[in-house]
Amino acid sequence: MVLAVVLTRPSGGDKEGGGGGGGGTISLQNAAATGPDPFTDSTAREPADPASPSVQVPTTAPPPGDNAVRQYDGSRRGLYGGTKNTASCDVERQIGYLAAEPAKNRAFAAALRIQPPTVPDYLRALTPLRLRADTWVTNHGYRDGAPRAYQAVLQAGTAVLVDNRGVPRVRCACGNPLGEPVITKTAPRPVGTPWPGYRMSNTVVVKPAPRVVKVFVIVDIDSGEWVARRPGDSNADRDRETEAPTIAPTDTATSPPPSSPKPKPPSSPGDQPPEPPVSPDTPDAPQSPDTGTDTGTTTEPPSGETTAEQPPGDGPPSAPSAPAS
Repeated sequence: MVLAVVLTRPSGGDKEGGGGGGGGTISLQNAAATGPDPFTDSTAREPADPASPSVQVPTTAPPPGDNAVRQYDGSRRGLYGGTKNTASCDVERQIGYLAAEPAKNRAFAAALRIQPPTVPDYLRALTPLRLRADTWVTNHGYRDGAPRAYQAVLQAGTAVLVDNRGVPRVRCACGNPLGEPVITKTAPRPVGTPWPGYRMSNTVVVKPAPRVVKVFVIVDIDSGEWVARRPGDSNADRDRETEAPTIAPTDTATSPPPSSPKPKPPSSPGDQPPEPPVSPDTPDAPQSPDTGTDTGTTTEPPSGETTAEQPPGDGPPSAPSAPAS
């Protein structure tokens, strides 16, 4: 389900970074940039300038003065991209960086609310993917021996590690742990250099899928084909081609990474609508903390598939479309 909501939370945290509590500012983070206070060196494997993704946006603008945000389940088909049989992040290198610095490992674990000894297994259970829409998250830099939360928009094309509910948990260009965003009634002030096509109204929020995702159905950023990737496949060596959704989307907009080429997907994956999550039977991975309560109204999502399908072999998960905020 796709929702346009207005959430309210008290402000807090660092003023300049937007803070873990929202309000204030929001950092615009280019797909290739390390960003402030990185936890580790980059572990991103692929270039950070894939073809610009097409994302669905609402036909009606949010009410003036309200910070309406478009939300998508993490299981939606096409919400993420990548390259078939190529992982966007080097998980083992991320584990090695943190293991070499116990203080950072402890801070990393604290940000994700897990125990430090479980960090390697936690990371190996995540899935390397790429964002296909500019995405609002709570980022965590490492400063003075502790994680510092701040609000950020990650550019489409950013390499991330995603949990089994489809939520981004690590930004690979800096090794930073990620959380769900804190969305306030008033839109935060952007800090940083906007990339071509950036608009806050096109930014999306990924919310946890209601059930564990059995298969991520992603768009190959090189060929435009649809690919089924198993959760926790950190090497992306079990990818399989799969069918694209068949119903055409409504309005679309693009937010390309810097100097990225115009997308020419053969089967127009960006033009396909997202789908609902697949049902699971596997246990949850570490979950993220609650980020707030819906206080606004919902709008109808763009037309698209609404029937859950079984993934190849078992059935792939849902797909995406991206939104506006």
